[in-house]
Amino acid sequence: MPLVVTHRVADVAAVKTPLLIIPVAKGALPPSLAALDRISEGALGRCWAAGDFTGVKDETALLYPGGNGPERVLLVGIGDADQASAATLRRAAAIGGKKARSLGAPAAAVAYLRDVAPRVPTGRAAQSLAEGVPFGAWHFPDLKRPPESPKPAFERCELIIDAADAEFGAGVTRGNAIGAGQALTRGLQVLPSNTCTPEFVAARAREIAARHGFTVTVLDRAAIAKAGMRALLAVAQGSALEPRFVILEYRGSTAAPVVLVGKGVTFDTGGISIKPAQSMEDMKFDMSGAAAVLGTFEALGALKPNQHVIGLIPLCENMPSGTAYKPGDVVGSHLGKTIEVVNTDAEGRLILADALSWARQYTPAAVIDCATLTGAIVVGLGHTASGLMGTDQALVRAVLAAGEAADERVWELPLWDDYRELIKSDIADMKNSGGRAAGSITAGWFLKEFAEGYPWAHVDIAGTAYADRETPTQVKGPTGVMVRLFAEFLLART
Repeated sequence: MPLVVTHRVADVAAVKTPLLIIPVAKGALPPSLAALDRISEGALGRCWAAGDFTGVKDETALLYPGGNGPERVLLVGIGDADQASAATLRRAAAIGGKKARSLGAPAAAVAYLRDVAPRVPTGRAAQSLAEGVPFGAWHFPDLKRPPESPKPAFERCELIIDAADAEFGAGVTRGNAIGAGQALTRGLQVLPSNTCTPEFVAARAREIAARHGFTVTVLDRAAIAKAGMRALLAVAQGSALEPRFVILEYRGSTAAPVVLVGKGVTFDTGGISIKPAQSMEDMKFDMSGAAAVLGTFEALGALKPNQHVIGLIPLCENMPSGTAYKPGDVVGSHLGKTIEVVNTDAEGRLILADALSWARQYTPAAVIDCATLTGAIVVGLGHTASGLMGTDQALVRAVLAAGEAADERVWELPLWDDYRELIKSDIADMKNSGGRAAGSITAGWFLKEFAEGYPWAHVDIAGTAYADRETPTQVKGPTGVMVRLFAEFLLART
């Protein structure tokens, strides 16, 4: 179960908790902490006076103040107060959540000090704090043997504010919903592929739909074939596991829907164009787009925005076998266009092509797909930002804005006509790969060929879907990227 964050009005100096987390700006001891310093017998002031804590970004100090207040105080630096943003507070809360879990604190509180981030509206601050703590506390011990002396689980967190504020409470509600969606996404991403199969993901979609009252349809192999999704079937044909195609629908309005599409390759060997053995185990994360769509629907179940949202998730494995599709094959598609396969490791765009074609029937207001699509995007943008391409500038700007609000930044790449030449085929309507040059853009161009008749944007999350090392805010592993962005995008439309 995801950690749920509550809130209450209290004097921070009177809060009794195993751990009090305090985001603090650079400079002197804030006036709002003077009372806490007094009941802590000057512990906070001595920390500042000794230079052990200055408030720079990501700096922490753990104090054991004694007295009748909190058992521990964790100071988390956020840098300059006049530059503090919602992202700054989210990051500080995540650092605090991670520390609470590692300490074995069964509960914690986070102090919201108005003089620490004065430019951030209280509702936005509350949302960021409520998102951040569970994000930092997340980990996945489920497949390990429990330790002989386990630490207590971090199960409860409350945000402390000095006066009643309706916007603050609303922000906590939004943050909890989005945090739960992100936790669900990460819990799916991290699972090994012998557990997280196409049918497993489909079953998870059914469970989410049943719990929240959504409509769900799952197509099996026969239904996928009847629908004419030949590109999805081509990728799936090398695996012993059947593909699935999931359709989720949330009807919060009668308007034209926003369609969210997520790539769901539950394991990607590269097929006949097999990947190197090193780090191939990370290819369980190739369904991160699918997981993000499911996590977004988990958030929608709590947020209940005035929106009409459809989720499309093509699911399969990409495996080498005697039945696998091969370089040189020409395969069909739901749209009717033919595709020359020059690289079986360029499979994600094939299954997305059928999903994007399927989306036309809804006459959507917008379609956004997300996928761990290309290694080229990691070369171009590293692990800091996702790549963005699209056919509609208003939609592209809205995705960019949502990424900034969510602190899941995206960077637009061009879809100039010149790049289309790189995927021309001598024998089919197009090739599925344009080679190494502009690899992310040609993948986007390929998808554009199937995004007909509606505004469309594509987000390549290959560099941001998982972290290959521990960071101050999270353990090594899945990031749940796109849940916050999708949520911000949808909320901005209400």
